[in-house]
Amino acid sequence: MKNKIIEKVEIIDVAKKGMSIAKHNSLTIFIRGGVPGDICDIKIFKRRKKYFEGIITKLHKHSIHKCVPKCEHFGVCGGCKWQNIKYPSQLKFKEKEVFENLKRIGKLEDFKVQKIIESKDKFYYRNKMEFSYTQNRWLTQEEIDSKKDFLERRGCGLHIPSMFDKVLHINHCHLQKEPSNEIRNSIHEFSIQNNIEYYNIRKQTGLLRNLMIRTSSKKDIMVLVQFGMNDSNRIDSIMNFIKIKFPQITSLLYTINTKANNTIYDQNIICFYGKKYITESLENLNFKIGPKSFFQTNINQTKILYEKTREIADIQKTNIVYDLYTGTGTIAQFISKNAKKVIGIDTVREAINAAKKSTKDNKIKNCHFFHGEMRKILTETFLKENGRPNIIISDPPRDGMHPKVIEMLLKVNADKIVYISCNSSTQARDIELLNKSYKVRYIQPIDMFPQTHHVENIILLESII
Repeated sequence: MKNKIIEKVEIIDVAKKGMSIAKHNSLTIFIRGGVPGDICDIKIFKRRKKYFEGIITKLHKHSIHKCVPKCEHFGVCGGCKWQNIKYPSQLKFKEKEVFENLKRIGKLEDFKVQKIIESKDKFYYRNKMEFSYTQNRWLTQEEIDSKKDFLERRGCGLHIPSMFDKVLHINHCHLQKEPSNEIRNSIHEFSIQNNIEYYNIRKQTGLLRNLMIRTSSKKDIMVLVQFGMNDSNRIDSIMNFIKIKFPQITSLLYTINTKANNTIYDQNIICFYGKKYITESLENLNFKIGPKSFFQTNINQTKILYEKTREIADIQKTNIVYDLYTGTGTIAQFISKNAKKVIGIDTVREAINAAKKSTKDNKIKNCHFFHGEMRKILTETFLKENGRPNIIISDPPRDGMHPKVIEMLLKVNADKIVYISCNSSTQARDIELLNKSYKVRYIQPIDMFPQTHHVENIILLESII
């Protein structure tokens, strides 16, 4: 079957990670690229246990859902894999994904998914981007075919899908507003002119390793440069260049990371200039965001997400609310004025410390935060000490909630659970486990990430016991 060409196959659906799906007789084929409605020839290149993988070799008919991608890097870069799908169609596919996952995985019957809330900004909506430096950048086919004697192999950009050591140099990214592109490109030009060595992740050598840029609606800008070795003279030259070139940066940081991966949570962050944080606001609340802080990356849709969560929860002044996976406590503080008491729990100590600090800064007295593993901290003793919740808000990581946490939620039997998720399949899996004691009353998808397959979803569950 490998290398077989199947002619004039219609793509019938979208799949995860920018893939699409076609059927041929009894075969299911996952295809790189393609849009539902495309009719194309497909070359099979890999066999999996339950399906095949293929690539499009010839397009016979374009889908009505198709559009011309805005970005020159589309199709090679690992981001924005739905840029070739019209935005109204993206929304329909996301709604469909939520519905089908809840029906198939969640075992729900006779339910309605509300119309997805679209994003006002279709591009340039992210307030955080991370770019990788590479000494051996990915070459385009045109560059390979050019057979030039010299091609600059240093680059800064985003990873090729599923390739941890392959980075595509990005000229212009359509995800983050300026001066994001100008900062990245200026550092690259300076480094090329000064013969700065970029990082080789396989050999774990090189100076420039990673670049993070964070912005806020209050016009703050954070730049964190990650270096792969300690070279004080060259580090100072790069950091001084950034400081002078971009005086609007309010938080200029760096770290020296010599370990195998790019994560900074265990690294010492050095403030080269300005403050150690940037500030973001939601309604009348202010939040200090450090380089290690988690904060939603689409601020305009975050406000809508939190407003909708508060509306759906319908919190009363007598209610005790538990905010599970609270992170830096943004949701907890956002809903606190409606509640008697809010209890936030998270496994990341630094996030809990930040939540306590911002609660104090925001002069909120009815929010209390606790650090610990969710499945271990939710005990009868904890409930007696802090009060049994009337409402539980849960916004877990993409993997969803641990089965032991769900067991405890069933024992707690709060009147309502508001379940927020960025992964509707794991959310549906957890909903199926909660179905024995809860009824789904409301489902609201929100598009936090245009041009991608990702969709945020809020579900209201009410106790039936």
